[in-house]
Amino acid sequence: MSGSDAAPVAATPGAFGEIPGAPEKDFDPPLPDLPPLPKDPRWKVEHLGFLTAVSFALLLCAASVGFLVSGPTAAFAAAAGVMIVLVSHTLTTLVVAWADTVRPALVMPLGMLTYVVKYSLLGIILAVGVSSDWSGKKALGLGVVAGVVVWTGVQAWWVTRRTLRQ
Repeated sequence: MSGSDAAPVAATPGAFGEIPGAPEKDFDPPLPDLPPLPKDPRWKVEHLGFLTAVSFALLLCAASVGFLVSGPTAAFAAAAGVMIVLVSHTLTTLVVAWADTVRPALVMPLGMLTYVVKYSLLGIILAVGVSSDWSGKKALGLGVVAGVVVWTGVQAWWVTRRTLRQ
């Protein structure tokens, strides 16, 4: 029997399930039906301008109260607390809006990742602040609390107002 008359040997799959020497198959599975994107995705971030303006007004008020109560260190700390909340919430809004525009299935994982990162950083900032002898740590905490309460309240008001318009 010559080498050409031998029965073909079954090929074993390669590392990634490929069979060496096998002809390539065209694998083109159908894409799932995705919901259409909104015509104007700007509505997802249209509240940021108003919320930023309100947050800067709060920042000025917090700095003024901090200065009047405990001096320049407390003014800086209270303003920094409000700024931490402003940056944190703006970042989350932008990440979630971007993910929803690109692919709605990304909203949950990217939103959760953003929350984990920002709350980890906030925890580190507050832990370092609490454990230090810095005189502005109370004002920083009060600025964060004021920023969260005001941002959440204004955003709830904005969403309610927008829902009632439609």
